Parts: sequence; structure tokens; C-alpha cells
Amino acid sequence: MTQDTSLRFREFKMPDVGEGLTEAEILKWYVQPGDTVTDGQVVCEVETAKAAVELPIPYDGVVHELRFEEGTTVDVGTSIITIDVAPGSGDAPAEAVVETPVAPAAEEEAEPKGRQPVLVGYGVAETSTKRRPRKPAAGQAVPAQPAAEAASTYYPQAAAAAAVQGELNGHGGTATAARPLAKPPVRKLAKDLGIDLATVTPTGPDGIITREDVHAAAAPAAAPAPAPVQAQPEPVQPVAVASVEAGARETRIPIKGVRKAIAQAMVGSAFTAPHVTEFITLDVTRTMKLVEELKADKDMAGLRVNPLLLIAKALLVAIKRNPQVNAAWDEANQEIVLKGYVNLGIAAATPRGLIVPNIKDAHAKTLPELAAALGELVSTAREGKTAPAAMQGGTVTITNVGVFGVDTGTPILNPGESAILAVGAIKLQPWVHKGKVKPRQVTTLALSFDHRLVDGELGSRVLADVAAILENPKRLITWA
Repeated sequence: MTQDTSLRFREFKMPDVGEGLTEAEILKWYVQPGDTVTDGQVVCEVETAKAAVELPIPYDGVVHELRFEEGTTVDVGTSIITIDVAPGSGDAPAEAVVETPVAPAAEEEAEPKGRQPVLVGYGVAETSTKRRPRKPAAGQAVPAQPAAEAASTYYPQAAAAAAVQGELNGHGGTATAARPLAKPPVRKLAKDLGIDLATVTPTGPDGIITREDVHAAAAPAAAPAPAPVQAQPEPVQPVAVASVEAGARETRIPIKGVRKAIAQAMVGSAFTAPHVTEFITLDVTRTMKLVEELKADKDMAGLRVNPLLLIAKALLVAIKRNPQVNAAWDEANQEIVLKGYVNLGIAAATPRGLIVPNIKDAHAKTLPELAAALGELVSTAREGKTAPAAMQGGTVTITNVGVFGVDTGTPILNPGESAILAVGAIKLQPWVHKGKVKPRQVTTLALSFDHRLVDGELGSRVLADVAAILENPKRLITWA
């Protein structure tokens, strides 16, 4: 009986991983022709105009063909990989691959080639580079199931991979050789702290190691040291700087992906919204002292506490006092849209370019909640895992140019937003305080706003309120 080739081969098309995107660049293939894949396994990483995303395959089978090489930009809806879902049933004519039906793109993530899944939806961790064994033919013995089946209920792919890895390591299919379950940011944290995850006692659901578990493991070995005064908000990650190739007079870099989207958005913003920028230089010595006090506060334990946290809170209070600044211009309907929520954008420099993820409903968060959200935003950006949805719907933005030692700048509005606050370097400078010249912590703030929405009076009030709070942070209580 002849195998129906139209059912044997499956095409996987480039999905729209954002909202209305038309193309994506294939950054890396995790599989090659002949590799065995399973439903949910990540087969490649692609970059869109908004973020880098890993794509899982929705089939079990063997890779038959990769349609495009790494570095190729592919239109959404174009087939990028062919999977043989019935390997070993005989060679099929080449034209059968073209005529196959197309399955929808899977939404969840799993493991790429040679890597063991950690958490569904949270990426993978590297393990053995050996290829998985092919599925046994009819009548052939099936390997034993893993002993640790408790995790298979919620994390079936992790349990299955543990079984395969156990077979490869000669453990008879048990999961004893599997690496501990942890999200990629937690693994990086453990690596940075020099902690072996195998020695950490997990407290998360189904044996997942959390950040708190890693910090608890590192605490006994940590040497107590006084925390230095932190004069700058922490940088996210410096952008990878391109250089001219050795011996070349010029080097050309293709404009695509995130950098192309940034260029288009900034040009559109600069020539659509009439920008106005105002500046103010202020004494933030009291704010810097409060930062140090909050670091020692038990209610802020384990949270990222830095000047950016209090600057963000000050801006949110200023917006509450001047809600008209939190608005958008609706050109189609010729309306100004006042917003009762604040999605606070934080500009983050990454190797792929500048991105602006935002904290949803930042206005409703307490200081500890805002600190946790900022910490998660920074950590996710550093890992390159910022989702497209996290960069949509922003209302106002903060950009921290001070981490590069820059005093100030004239920031360009994020498209669709009404204002952006630039934070300059915080430096020890001579300052007149209580009638005497003293060394004080000083910085410069710059507020750019859309002059269609925000007139000079409103913009000035917002900037003055932010400065007043940072000069005397007690206003966070009295004004909130």
C-alpha cells in the first residue's frame, strides 16, 4: 500500500509573530535536514521589526528540507521548513513536498536541537549535542518511560526530554541525568553568582528553581560588604557597536529588523509630532539618600532599587497631578484621547538596537510593585526575550542617557506617545544649599512633548513637578 505523500510531508509557514507584521529574518536554525523533531520543539529563531522570537514546530517527524538560509528575510505566510511526519515509509517524489497542506503556526516554545526544554514558554537550556534517536519502527521495543512522571503533567516536553537524555547517558530512561528545571533568566543569574543549579533546592511548582532559590543558595557564601552610593540608574546593556572591517575603507550594514523599525518610527515621529523640549537642572541629593535607605528596607528586599525607580515614581505622580499630559493624537477622527492609565515605557539599549518595552498600568502600582516590574523589564531585555506585546500601547517614556555619562539631550517621542523624559548623569557638583556652596548630587532632566497635545504651560508644570519631587522626595507621600 503506497504512502500518501500529500499527508506525509508538512510545510511550516512563517507566522505573524507580532501584530500585522509582513516579514521576518531567519537568524538561526536549530535543526538540519535529517534531524528528528517533536511537536512544540523550537526549530529556528527569527527577528521581526519588534523583537527576536523562537518558532516551535507543530509536528513530530524528521526535517526534510530547510527552505531558506540564515540571514534571509522571508515574507509572512511563506513556507520555511518541510517535515516528514512518516519517516521510514519510503522515498517520496520531490513534488509531493510542494503540494502538502499547511498547518497553522504553533504559539508555544519548546526545545531546539540538542537542547533540553526547561519550561514551556520560557525557552530552553543547552544539554547534549547528540541527535535524538528516531522513533522505533513497528514491532520494535519502545524505551521505558521516565521515572519522574510528576512533571510530565504540566511540563510533558521536559519529562520526555529527560527520558531521552537518560537513555543517552545509560540510565535506563530515568530522569536522574536531567538538568534542574529553571527559566533562562534564573540560569543566567546562577551563572553570574557562580551557583551550580544542581545544588539548589527548588521551591517553585513541579520542582522549578526560582530567583529566590538561587539568592538563598548564594547568601551563605556572599561576603558582607557596604553598598556603595549608586549615582546612576543601572544600564540595561550597551549596544553592540559596529566597526569598519580591517583593511576596508567602508563597511556596509544592512538596515533591517529592529533597527529598520526604529529608523522608520523616529522619522515618522519627528516629522509628524511638533516636538518641544524643556530642561531643568536640580539637586537630587535627598533622592540619592532615600535610594540607599530603601535598599536596606525589608519591604524592598530582593528588589532592584536605584534612582530610576524614584524618577519613574516621580513622573507617575506628576502625571496624576497633570493628567492632560497623558494623551494621544487621533488624526483620523481629529480628537485628543485622554488616557486614564499610564503604560510607562523604559528605553533599553540592546545589541539589536533600542527597544521601548513598557510597564502596563504603572500608575496603579505600589513602589515595591513598580520596582519588581522594572527589574523584570530590564532582565527580560538583557536576555533578548522582550515580547512584541510588551512594546505596544505605551503612553509616556523615560530614557536614561545618564548611564553613558551624558548630561542631557533632546529625546524624540516614541510614536503615539505624548511625552518622553530624558534623565542625565547624576554628578557631585558645587551647589548653593541653604545659603552655602556645598557638594551636592546634581542632574539635568529634559522633557520632550507633542505640542499639539501639550502646551508650554502644561509641559512646564509636569517637568517642574518631577523636579520638585526629586529635590524633596517626601512629596511622593504628600502629593500622591
